[in-house]
Amino acid sequence: MLASDIYQKRRRRLMQLVDGGLILLLGNVDSPFNACDNCYPFRQDSSFLYFCGLDRPGLALLLDVAEDREILFGREQTAQHLIWSGPQPSLQEQADQAGIGTALSRDALGSAMHKALDAGRTIHCLPSCRADNLLSLVELLNRPVSAARALVSESLIRAVVELRSVKAPEEIQELDTAAELGGQLHAAAMRMARPGVYEWQIAGELQAVAARAGRQLSFPPIVTTRGEILHNHQRGNLLRPGDLLLVDCGVESGLHYASDHTRTLPVGGSFTSRQRDIYLAVLACMDHARSLIRPGISYLEVHRAVCRALVVALQDLDLMRGDAEQAVAAGAHALFMPHGLGHMLGLDVHDMEDLGEDYVGYDDTFRRSNQFGTSALRLGRELREGFALTVEPGVYFIPALIEQWKNAARHAEFINYNKLSEYLGFGGVRLEDDILVTAGGNRLLGKPIPIRIEEIEG
Repeated sequence: MLASDIYQKRRRRLMQLVDGGLILLLGNVDSPFNACDNCYPFRQDSSFLYFCGLDRPGLALLLDVAEDREILFGREQTAQHLIWSGPQPSLQEQADQAGIGTALSRDALGSAMHKALDAGRTIHCLPSCRADNLLSLVELLNRPVSAARALVSESLIRAVVELRSVKAPEEIQELDTAAELGGQLHAAAMRMARPGVYEWQIAGELQAVAARAGRQLSFPPIVTTRGEILHNHQRGNLLRPGDLLLVDCGVESGLHYASDHTRTLPVGGSFTSRQRDIYLAVLACMDHARSLIRPGISYLEVHRAVCRALVVALQDLDLMRGDAEQAVAAGAHALFMPHGLGHMLGLDVHDMEDLGEDYVGYDDTFRRSNQFGTSALRLGRELREGFALTVEPGVYFIPALIEQWKNAARHAEFINYNKLSEYLGFGGVRLEDDILVTAGGNRLLGKPIPIRIEEIEG
């Protein structure tokens, strides 16, 4: 945990940003996968971590804005728990660690909420990706699911996004730590990217590197020779000479801050000439993005500039033609890069995505596009100093999508489908780094991971 006064300041600021009522923050509970005593590794709710730091299941925090009161709810350890789990801090000791003055039994939470509702007070809750948390609200209210969902508060969502978006120095330190360990995962993948190795062997080694450091992965790793499948979690392919291996993985720091890097590697150590061409096109897009990222520019503008650079690079390879600006405006580039340039990074690998992506990545000035490709951009709003984000350009040759567009002659004025047929079966290339927006521009989080061709082939 961080120092208790950091959490106290965060909670105080949260109560200042939310209009009256009570704020309920639910921590996560254990999630069994085949028996109640056989659970997935516990992962605390990220907003609960941000405001409390307590990494234990079954906790809840109630903040009374009007009375300026904080109450931690949970359960004391029983003799049965002691036998199986060993001695644990008491509920009040946990509250003290987070700088919370009052600790009460979880059984008292329902009556506190009913008392507030009967008095006509507003209860602010966050949405959750965990069904358990929704069911907890249903039980606490003794009301239908619709009543529990009605407690989700836009005011609270906006306040949490405002506070969590700009990273404080102690958070940046955690992000640097996570990124540095993430580099060790990629170093292991680079060593293993040789013919005769299975994808699952590399994925297993990534997990082992994290485990040996006492950490867990920030998301299931993507380790695939089928890089044209953007989130491919099938890992049964045997690496062969001439393959490209795409590795997209990340790890958490001790306080659960995430890293997220991608590298695309030539199996056997050397790119073919065609692979080199596409790789250099993607690398040029990465460099162009890094040259633009700074406070005050919108990430939507950076995304579009990178897409124009991509079109120019593909024109040099005779895969696209025409005016680059017009091609991007029409969305022709999305055949090759059907995703956005990046996303926010923090306690979640897609930071705060459970609160609603449009709240996190967009605002009243910058709205999400409905154009294919650009609609997948998770972050479009103006960048601020202290934002942590990913930069992940890519080029993919997706046979089914190419066939669909070709048959419809879609954007034929911009796409050279005859030349494109030579690239069917190529796969895909993606590169991704973690970036901190600084006062003067941006910097890498963690240490550089080899990305230049001479670094990879050397």
